[in-house]
Amino acid sequence: MKVKKIAVIGAGVCGLGAIKSCLEEGLEPTCFEKGSDIGGLWRYEETPDSGRAGIYKSLTCNTSKEMTAFSDYPVPDHFPNYMHNSKMMEYLRMYARHFGLMQHIEFLAKVCSVRRCPDFSSSGQWRVVVEVDGKQKSYIFDGVMICSGRYTEKHLPLQEFAGIQEFRGRYLHSREYKHPDAFAGKRVVVIGIGNSGADVAVEISRVAEQVFLSTRRGAWIWNRVWDDGNPMDTVLFTRYNRAVQKLLPSFLINRWAENKLNRRFNHANYGLQAAHRFLSHQSTFSDDLPNRIITGRVLMKPNVKEFTKTSAIFEDGTEENVDVVLFATGYTFSFPFLEDDLAILDSQHSMYKFVFPPQLEKPTLAFIGILQPVGALIPTSELQSRWVVRVFQGLKKLPSETDMMAEVNRRKMKMAREFMESPRDAHRVQYIDYMDEIASELGVKPSLFSLLLWDAKLAKEVFYGPCTPYQYRLQGPGKWTGARAAILTQRDRILKPLRTRVLQPSGSSSSRRSSEELSTERFSTQCRFPALSHGFNQPRNHFRTAVPLLGDLATLTTKRNAAEVRRPSPGASAQAHWVCAGPFFSLLATVHFFHCEVNLAASAWDNGRAQRQLPVTAQHLHTDHTPPPLAHAGSPFSESSHLFLGTTLLPSSVTSTATATTTTCWGSFRWDTSHGLEAQHRVAYRFDAAATTN
Repeated sequence: MKVKKIAVIGAGVCGLGAIKSCLEEGLEPTCFEKGSDIGGLWRYEETPDSGRAGIYKSLTCNTSKEMTAFSDYPVPDHFPNYMHNSKMMEYLRMYARHFGLMQHIEFLAKVCSVRRCPDFSSSGQWRVVVEVDGKQKSYIFDGVMICSGRYTEKHLPLQEFAGIQEFRGRYLHSREYKHPDAFAGKRVVVIGIGNSGADVAVEISRVAEQVFLSTRRGAWIWNRVWDDGNPMDTVLFTRYNRAVQKLLPSFLINRWAENKLNRRFNHANYGLQAAHRFLSHQSTFSDDLPNRIITGRVLMKPNVKEFTKTSAIFEDGTEENVDVVLFATGYTFSFPFLEDDLAILDSQHSMYKFVFPPQLEKPTLAFIGILQPVGALIPTSELQSRWVVRVFQGLKKLPSETDMMAEVNRRKMKMAREFMESPRDAHRVQYIDYMDEIASELGVKPSLFSLLLWDAKLAKEVFYGPCTPYQYRLQGPGKWTGARAAILTQRDRILKPLRTRVLQPSGSSSSRRSSEELSTERFSTQCRFPALSHGFNQPRNHFRTAVPLLGDLATLTTKRNAAEVRRPSPGASAQAHWVCAGPFFSLLATVHFFHCEVNLAASAWDNGRAQRQLPVTAQHLHTDHTPPPLAHAGSPFSESSHLFLGTTLLPSSVTSTATATTTTCWGSFRWDTSHGLEAQHRVAYRFDAAATTN
């Protein structure tokens, strides 16, 4: 069978994913890049090429590396969670080298025209004219993937600002901004509070005399660092959270999000209060904006009414002298090389799932990355490319034109209800919803039910953990054998670049608290289930986490407030106990329960420290000072534990004893059953803190 030739226009993040997808499906891609290097938007240049967005030198990604990575090529673990543009370029070059993409790219090649061949209705082929070194060359391709992106032409609405032409100072678009040096000592007004506007205002404010940030309707401000110091998107973009959101009405989600953001700083007090609800419009990322506002380096202002020769007059009537006006008003996108035909692209850019023109006779033209995901673009565009090449190969079929147009119209109506009328929201999609939508078309959407039966540990991370791109390599076309490992180690890669200072454990003396404080006992249980294929322990009461699985080791830690154990009079005793309980799911998803009780008997208190006897159900039990004796019946202390396996009750009662003033005891206990389930638990106890007085 003849290998189909595919034209890929643009070698940015979308283009690289498109080339890789073509190679995966046995297609022959040729990528035309008018610049001299890969990277597209992420390639920093002092003077960017015409028709390409320019970035400032300090630009840093707004999505974390685990959420941003290509689905079969994780970002190196030592890379920062939020990558500077130079790190992003390093990653893209690594990706291109690893998969051998560079040999398929023609640089300094400008696409002049893309036209249907005369026999398009039967062949679906396209004639692509490319200019290299001033000479034009024509090619015939079986398919075209347009990967030039959304940020091609700067949007500079000068007509909306009266007097700007008479303004004697300098005005420029954020595309032309590179670094703050040229604004030292200036009075600058930044118009627009998108991501770029906030970034530029913050950066310039460090050297400028004064920065004014002008906004028509305000904005909700996110920050990259979320609860417990985790990257924001890894916490919020989970399947569990998305499932909960779908059950809740929009007003509750809006209320929660707005209250959450206002707890960081009150948007109204900072002049940032948005005129829209949180879900209705794209939010803005800025870690530093509130800090610059509270220090007075950035002053919030309403929209500019008009400019004079030396000042800006705002809609609230205030007037400020300014030297520079910087328009952070975004970009538009266009495809000047395409023939002007509504069957290809109408004025509203109507595309089936933002990818295929629905009125073309043959589905051999696709747009990649022409959307605004609430999340990372790389995995979204990559998944689009994987779907497109399957369609090009005839392995996936699109619906009829009527059905595609109906879906396009339904989506437009839905977006009109949910979002404001704004260019930023015209192609906005929820990350997980859209990824699952395209994955369903491709046949790679992860099956949680199947994972729960066959790999519960993975199922838990897929459902509760961040919805990383690796999930879409677990099954179906393009399955990657490393996907499972990538998912289960993603939290390690998040933490690796943060833990650059090794902390030494503090001494025991420094960790002790006074007799007036509550002492805390810790029990650490390590669980291994060699014969149990799947299972997870849902946290109950005092337990923090539990994930015992086949061949894997997890640690559970519980804390008990020792206020329950009061210091008694000499000779008296006190007791407390802990319960470990949770559901396990076997190969057949049968629910089992494991129940373990440990009783602590404290007696003969001496100066706030107990000489104690610690009963632990054990085959082996020893202290710091004695070797582990064999378990034997008739010891002073005994404890019974039960394993409920289906309808079978297996009691185990083995005993031993240990008494010491301050020591560490540990024990392990095991049950072997005819069902092939083997459970080992290790219990450690240390008592070296004072208890409270009565």
